[in-house]
This record gives sequence, C-alpha cells and structure tokens, in this order.
Amino acid sequence: MIPRERAPYSAIVDRPPLRLPGDARIVVWTIVNLEVWDIGRPMARQILPAPTGQVLLPDVPNWSWHEYGMRVGVWRFFRLFKALGIRPTLSINARVCEDYPRVAAQARDAGWEFMGHAWDQIPIHKIEDQAAMIRKSLDTIEAFTGTRPVGWLGPGLTETADTPDLLAEAGIRYIGDWVYDDEPTEIETRAGKLVTLPYTVELNDIPTMIVQHHESPYWQKRCEDSFDRLYAEGAERPKFMAIAIHPYISGQPHRIRYLEAVYAHINRHPGVLHWHGRDILDWWESGARKPLTEAGPPL
Repeated sequence: MIPRERAPYSAIVDRPPLRLPGDARIVVWTIVNLEVWDIGRPMARQILPAPTGQVLLPDVPNWSWHEYGMRVGVWRFFRLFKALGIRPTLSINARVCEDYPRVAAQARDAGWEFMGHAWDQIPIHKIEDQAAMIRKSLDTIEAFTGTRPVGWLGPGLTETADTPDLLAEAGIRYIGDWVYDDEPTEIETRAGKLVTLPYTVELNDIPTMIVQHHESPYWQKRCEDSFDRLYAEGAERPKFMAIAIHPYISGQPHRIRYLEAVYAHINRHPGVLHWHGRDILDWWESGARKPLTEAGPPL
C-alpha cells in the first residue's frame, strides 16, 4: 500500500483535541540514536569529504568521528538525562548490543526505552530479507535487555512499501518514520493498525548540523522556537515535540551546552511531560481521544 492508502488525509483542525493527564500542554519525546558504522563499508555520514570526491575504504576519519560519539559524546548524554530525570527513547541498531555492550548496558540500567533501529546503519532498501533482519534485531535487543521493543525507526527513516506490514507482523506497535503530524496517528497494515509517533527531521541534529551546516547556537534557537510555539498552541490542543540527537554530533564539546540550554528552557514551563515512546503508546492505547482522569505514565 502507498501511504495514502494506509492513512487517508486528516487535517489536525478537524479532529477532536486530545487530552493529556493533568491538562498538560505538551509531551517532549527525546530520542537518542545509537548506530554501528562498519569500517568495511562507506560511512553513513561524512564530516570530512574524501579527497577529490573519491570514496575510500577504509574511511578512517569518518569512522573515527562516529566512534568519538560512542567513546565520549554519549556519556555527556547519560550525565545530562540522569540530572534531568529524563528517560529517553534509545533508537538503537541491534548490533550496538554486541559491538558496544558497555554503552547499551548503561542505557538499559538507566531505564531508557529501547526502540528498534534495524541491525546496523544500512538503508532498509538494501536489505535482502527484511523480515529476517527485523526479527534478528528485536531478538537481539530482547536478549540483551529482557524486554522486546514495541517501537521502530528505520535507518535514515527508510522504508519499503511493505515495511509497515512486516513490522506489525513482528509485533511492533509504533513507528517514527512518518514525520507528518504533531500528534500520534494510526496507519493500516496487514496485521492491524500501527501507531505513528511524531518523530522529527526538523529538530534532528543530522539535518540541522551536518546537512544544513548551521552553527551550534542555532540548534538551541530552533528547538526553543519550536517549543514556544507548540507550548502556546498546547493551551487549546496538546502537542508533541520530538528532539532527535546523536552522540557524535550533539555530544561534541562545542554543542552539548546548547542541548543543555534547550532542556533548561523547556523545564521552566509548567504542563510539560517528558515521555518516551512506550509512555506515549500506552497513553494512546488507553483512550487518548477520550478525557483522561487517571495519572499518565511516570517520568
């Protein structure tokens, strides 16, 4: 099915407003992305273009740039979110559990939610047996954490036409690839409905910092401007704001202060919920389109 067949067009103003616990205005969904870049393949991203534009293997400088995030940058994230009492969603290549068990264990022990992000950082379109890769990824994460993921984000948000069907058949209940709304929605699959959560390409440090080449302070401005508008709109209709970060980008010493400032700005406002993906899913499935009287998921 093409996207329109899975999800007919819906204008946000035509839907009944959702209701968050405690009449909160906004849910902030933080997603930390952990990836495996295989030194034997072209790198998923480049900070330093190859000389004369020729792809060289092994690509040591760009592999090392990513490796900095796993050795150093991610520990700045762990320190920040522990201090804030926030448990992010971890969008994780399952191979991280084998190649970087120290990092994966830290996230597991801190209570972060593990969301499937394929086996390693390869576009879904290049996977010959997509169903087997999905099963292997979920099995590996479940064996490492003791919990089977209910969420999924494709590497680079990639999908084929049948990816939603394969994910739903594997037991996935929400995805982040469909960045088309400020609220959760539902799409049709062969195995029933699949919830889409409002992931982001706008408040994502890859397009902002690496593709668009903005200077570090712009990250703070973009996030705060987005939050201020969504928070104001949330007085009439609660909104969701995703923040997607990578340790080799936002974990750099010249950028981390701006990420810290974003959360300081957000947390000066009442009526803000910091939920991970499963919190949002549980709230949605409990009757989000009806007035809620019970407390929402814990921080």
